[in-house]
Amino acid sequence: MPILVTGAAGFIGFHLCKRLLAEGEQVVGLDNLNDYYDPALKRARIAEISGAPGFRFEVLDVVDARALGALCDEARPGVVVHLAAQVGVRYSVQDPAAYLQSNIVGFFNVIEAARRLGAQHLVYASSSSVYGGCDETPFSVRHNVDRPLSFYAASKKSNELMAHVYSHLHGLPTTGLRFFTVYGPWGRPDMALFKFTRAILAGEPIEVYNRGALRRDFTYVDDIVEGLVRVMRRPPPDAPYRLYNLGRGEPVELERFIELIEAELGKKAIRNLVPMQPGDMEATWAETDDLERDVGYRPATPLEEGVRRFVEWYRSYYREAP
Repeated sequence: MPILVTGAAGFIGFHLCKRLLAEGEQVVGLDNLNDYYDPALKRARIAEISGAPGFRFEVLDVVDARALGALCDEARPGVVVHLAAQVGVRYSVQDPAAYLQSNIVGFFNVIEAARRLGAQHLVYASSSSVYGGCDETPFSVRHNVDRPLSFYAASKKSNELMAHVYSHLHGLPTTGLRFFTVYGPWGRPDMALFKFTRAILAGEPIEVYNRGALRRDFTYVDDIVEGLVRVMRRPPPDAPYRLYNLGRGEPVELERFIELIEAELGKKAIRNLVPMQPGDMEATWAETDDLERDVGYRPATPLEEGVRRFVEWYRSYYREAP
């Protein structure tokens, strides 16, 4: 049976599809190719894998329950990996309605389709943002996360609650993964690594939020995909509901992150120190014990290596001189 990947033209979805296809899996990918960021980048990702045997791609929005249901009825996926979502903490302050539709209505449509199909496993993307006002670190899935700081975080916490209900009522095996600051080649233009690289090369200032007093648990995209693949192939053996952190477990100071980018580019950043943004978090830090215990995995790519690979890709994709 094929694997359904929603958000297949997105950053993580593209890398996951590429990995699954390389392993000989049949993959049905869907994406609405919206313009939250440059759709040309999304189309370029799909072009990279469109000729692979076993790959089918459909332009489809998960908010469209009828179209989604028709595709699922035809394809009959055994496993559903739900990565489609409206992303971005700061944008959720401006347009919360987009998050209501994509992240809550869309999630419901996907989980209902998975239930109706009798899917073997639904794996879905949550976010480290759900930890919001949590004071304990490192963040554990056993911590209380009832104090989200953004509507984006609230939408992701809602996904976890909906999954719990479907697992409890219908026995649908679900696993939620709280991703921690994913970065790497083909990354999103709204993320810090992409924005900083572009601005530094152009000689433009970078905005350093909270005047640099931020720490992030940066996790390389190949490590995220490895965790996804291991989890999706291990449906919950006992209780049908699981939740894991998927992060490296090593928060890095924002200033150190900027220094690594400067070193790879051979050019200094012009820093514009600005206040904390509404809905943002001062630090993220994943506890990974549960993931290590259950699937024997913990992300390990050093930040230096991951930044180097991103810069290599960026220079090649945009034909920037070294």
